Amino acid sequence: MKPILLATAVFLFLGKTNAQVTISNGKHIIEISGSISTYYNNRQLKFGEEDKNKNRFKLRDAQLDIEGRVGSDYEYNLKLDFADMAANNSGVEIDPENPGLMEATIKYKGFQFLDVEMGYGKVYYSRSSMNPFNYSPYWQRAELLRGSIFSRRDVGATLMKNFWKQRANIYIGAYTGLGELSLTGDNDPSGQLEYIGRFDIAYPSRYRYREIDDRVTPIPMFSLGLNGRFMNKKLPAGEDFPTNALGEYGIKVIDGKRYVYGLDASFQYMGFSGQFEIHQVRSEPQNENNPLFQNFTSQQTKGYVLSGGYIAQANYFIKNIKTIVSARYEELDLNDLVKGRSERFSTAIAYQMNGYNAMIKFQYFNIIKEESIDPLKWDEQFRLGMQFQFK
Repeated sequence: MKPILLATAVFLFLGKTNAQVTISNGKHIIEISGSISTYYNNRQLKFGEEDKNKNRFKLRDAQLDIEGRVGSDYEYNLKLDFADMAANNSGVEIDPENPGLMEATIKYKGFQFLDVEMGYGKVYYSRSSMNPFNYSPYWQRAELLRGSIFSRRDVGATLMKNFWKQRANIYIGAYTGLGELSLTGDNDPSGQLEYIGRFDIAYPSRYRYREIDDRVTPIPMFSLGLNGRFMNKKLPAGEDFPTNALGEYGIKVIDGKRYVYGLDASFQYMGFSGQFEIHQVRSEPQNENNPLFQNFTSQQTKGYVLSGGYIAQANYFIKNIKTIVSARYEELDLNDLVKGRSERFSTAIAYQMNGYNAMIKFQYFNIIKEESIDPLKWDEQFRLGMQFQFK
């Protein structure tokens, strides 16, 4: 724990300041902001494990965010992360939670009945996935939502509409289906797209995509969301997906049909807030010898494999000391043909030196159970660091 205490002392010397650059000629407005975040990571290894290479400082983010509006019809957003670009250029596998290019989108708002967004960015699936990282006390999203089970970003087009004074929103989109790898160029040999839809509704007023009730809402607020996505990427004989397209667990993209369903709920009141999400993946590989079937026969598998899980998170914002405390439980079943499920528990504490613009964050991870198909070398992990935003 000595390195963690040293990191604490370093971060307490960092000052308070923030800035955002706005340029305008009357019709065209550009806002330039960004963020830097860094932490120290320490892992408690299992008995017999000796490799401590994850005990290190890491630059998580070095982001530049450019947002613009041209008149009342056009909006655009370009967001880059130089830390992840440097890692990707070194040959490290792309982290789906932290790709080098975070967003490059154009939104047209000239139609009265809907808005159209095109380009590369977050897909509209899962509230927790859509919540901005910089407004969270955690250093890492739940494993279910990080981007290894289903993609968080992709290239495509989305139709969106809000109504009932922005209390309700609907999103329908079509995307390449390869997630972050869509940036590399061609689609996979199937040439098929992924289709995603989301509907959410809030009461009694509009609900922001935020985890923490930092406004100490005097009236209870609730939000409910329904999500769905589908792809049918049956490969021609002898063809393969691009390298790393399948994701860490081999279910992000499959040779066959894939359905994903999700429900999320959120509430906030007087500094308290909570989130619950559940998602299930149904994979239907076209070949009986697909690794997902774990060598079971078609009579045993019925031709499909189920994956998924849920998360439950509770938070409290202590306004008088500018501190967020949070706890999160997550359960994940990577393959229902394999016995067992993984369980993880995390806690987080974040102290706001200057709101979310300068915040010290601590997260503790605990692996309660793990599946045999996803063994880890550690069972506990600590992260302590600071995020800074100029905006």
